[in-house]
Amino acid sequence: MRHFFTILIASILIMPVCRADEGINALVEVLADNTDPQLDLDILRGLRDGLKGISSMKMPPRWKDVEARLKKSPVKEVRELAASLAGKFGSTDALNAFRKQVADKSLVVQSRIRALKSLSQSRDPKLFEVARPLLKQPAMRLAALQSLAGVNDPKLPDELIRLYPALSRADEKRSILSTLVSRPSYALKLLSAVAEGTISTRDLTADLVRPLRNFKQPKINEAVRKHWGVLRESPAERKREIARFKKLLANHKPSETDLKQGRVLYNLVCGQCHTLYGVGGKVGPDITGSNRANLDYLLHNILDPNAEIPNDYRTTNIETKDKRSITGVVTRQDTRTVTIVTAAETLTLSKAEITRTENSELSMMPEGLLQAMNEEQIKQLVAYLRSPKQVD
Repeated sequence: MRHFFTILIASILIMPVCRADEGINALVEVLADNTDPQLDLDILRGLRDGLKGISSMKMPPRWKDVEARLKKSPVKEVRELAASLAGKFGSTDALNAFRKQVADKSLVVQSRIRALKSLSQSRDPKLFEVARPLLKQPAMRLAALQSLAGVNDPKLPDELIRLYPALSRADEKRSILSTLVSRPSYALKLLSAVAEGTISTRDLTADLVRPLRNFKQPKINEAVRKHWGVLRESPAERKREIARFKKLLANHKPSETDLKQGRVLYNLVCGQCHTLYGVGGKVGPDITGSNRANLDYLLHNILDPNAEIPNDYRTTNIETKDKRSITGVVTRQDTRTVTIVTAAETLTLSKAEITRTENSELSMMPEGLLQAMNEEQIKQLVAYLRSPKQVD
């Protein structure tokens, strides 16, 4: 039944807004008169799946009564789904309850994280002040950083930059950098931190530098050129670069140390998007079965990623009303939402929040991937990529 309601709600959302609201209202009417917990669960799951990416909707007339009943449901998932939907419908009581759960250290971490995600999905105006204290709590820090990615607040970049040097976890640092390259105002603060040495240029891999170039703002462009140089443009330059790296790598015999350190580098610069030996991201293709042992093949794909781009991996640049810039691969869209996969996360955005969409002729894999590495690191990364088996 759940899938029936998911499909039904998806069909309702294709309608004009006024008719879609009528459809949602009708389902809430069914909930108002229902006494079957399983039907509650099926409808609520369908509403959750169908409304994914929509941060707020007009509250249905009978929702308050339905919410009061569902709060008393013997089924825990029914209570949780009802609370999450209440947030989307703008229920002040629901948002306040989520805020209290997030702050309550006596609750298990996963319950607090679920509440935080509900606040993030509902675009809670108090999200920054709710998530800020969590940055000092190791168990909640990553979830807090991920929730703050969608927040547009002038105080946020300074907070993140102050925190950055004290962190040791790569995923937490990556989350901060992804947020700092998502808005021009944040990017300027990031580039100042790079200039001051608070954040190393080597920490910003090519996929993080690309959004900075995409802003096409003179001040940002000048700083990017200063710290990361310019990308080569001509085929002749590409051929020279490939020849240079081939000479460096052709006779290199990898050691066990090379392979282990190569895996570390792979996780940093490749693993966000690619799967190798069953581990990694899903943005780009799984490279386990590719022709990795062939050095020419490997260098061609690393150094000239835009030569041959399957349509499934072309990038799209999206800008939102709150000045956020998102680059990734669009995997799904309908009349109301767009789902885009980035190197950091999968986002479902309401089209009402989007101000500009630009389809690019570039691959999701950026150029300049090896620019931030020294020769030894390049040897280590390539040795690992060419390895016929996983390295422990």
